[in-house]
Amino acid sequence: MRLRSAAFAALVVLLPLFTGCRAFMEPAIKEQGAEWVAPDYHVADNAKTTQRMALERRLSLAEQRLRAGDLKSAEAEATAALKASPSSADALTLLAVIADRKGAETQAGDYYKRAAEVAPKQGGVLNNYGAWLCGNGFPAESLVWFDRALAAPGYGSPESALANAGGCALKTGQYDRADRDLRKALSIAPQNAYALASLAESEYRRGRYFEARAFTERRLAAAPATVAVLQLAAGIEEKLGDKAAASRYVQRLRAEFPEVVTANPGEKSRP
Repeated sequence: MRLRSAAFAALVVLLPLFTGCRAFMEPAIKEQGAEWVAPDYHVADNAKTTQRMALERRLSLAEQRLRAGDLKSAEAEATAALKASPSSADALTLLAVIADRKGAETQAGDYYKRAAEVAPKQGGVLNNYGAWLCGNGFPAESLVWFDRALAAPGYGSPESALANAGGCALKTGQYDRADRDLRKALSIAPQNAYALASLAESEYRRGRYFEARAFTERRLAAAPATVAVLQLAAGIEEKLGDKAAASRYVQRLRAEFPEVVTANPGEKSRP
């Protein structure tokens, strides 16, 4: 979000695994091509270019190992990359993702914070730290970082920070801000699953059950179902008095997430 929470998982997915260090953070390192020296067309790499290319190789290998589930090797490569370039936001973000996969939440947060400190103008990196804060019990504090991400020059994924900000504002009871940011996110990315789910929950909390139903249906059409979304959908239908629809969602919950039902015998499905 072992996942601490479905909310944090959703935040993470938006990044699309928090950012773009390739898959993990907004591209912070631009690979430089070879230097062309006329008129002989001789290719020569200067020391700085060679160093950056070596760093890129380390980061690429770390990412490959992470995708393969080899956390030990991924961590070793990312650590080597960070040693070679202590200000690499990419390396810090990879280490944060690895730490989170290992269940080391505090260490992950430290890496995300350091990445934000070394790259204060990279929207994706700032968004990542905000997502970690929100997913680890600090939703109010996270809003500052989402605002910084949105103000970062050239930030190419504002819908991610807007959706995260809206969902986290909802956690703090700031319904007006939540509604504003979530709708802005959907105006940019109408299929943003986290924004749709958050708006459905917001409408449910405010007793607007027909609106909540509409957003839940859009959410289920946009991405695979989650436990939280199916529980919310069932709760909405119960409020609307449609017992048959509520029962269908409960049946889906049991069929698609039997381990959850088994772990919580007799628990009533609700948001």
